[in-house]
Amino acid sequence: MLSEKLKALRSEAKLTQKEIAEKLEVSQQFYAKWESNKSTPASKNLSKLADFFSVSTDYLLGNTDIKNQKAFDEDLEKSLDTFKSFDGQPMYDEDREKIREFLKKRMEDRLKSN
Repeated sequence: MLSEKLKALRSEAKLTQKEIAEKLEVSQQFYAKWESNKSTPASKNLSKLADFFSVSTDYLLGNTDIKNQKAFDEDLEKSLDTFKSFDGQPMYDEDREKIREFLKKRMEDRLKSN
């Protein structure tokens, strides 16, 4: 999973393995092993990869299909801030949480199907 994510992200960024390795301060051969699934990056390098590609470590590890959970959560909160209950009053926190859970699940399902 990690190797496929790294290949896809590198391709999206239009960078070579060497360019990424230089930015992460590792050898190109070291990076290539991550993409070929011959080695797994240590946690500090996993964090560097996530920061470099602006994704979460959970995304890299295949725990979520949401690339950047923080940005997703911020967008979700902005959307929820515009919601009102049916009578025009601010919604209850409980309703807001249920809508948040629904939208998050829906987006994750949509990303998985793509």
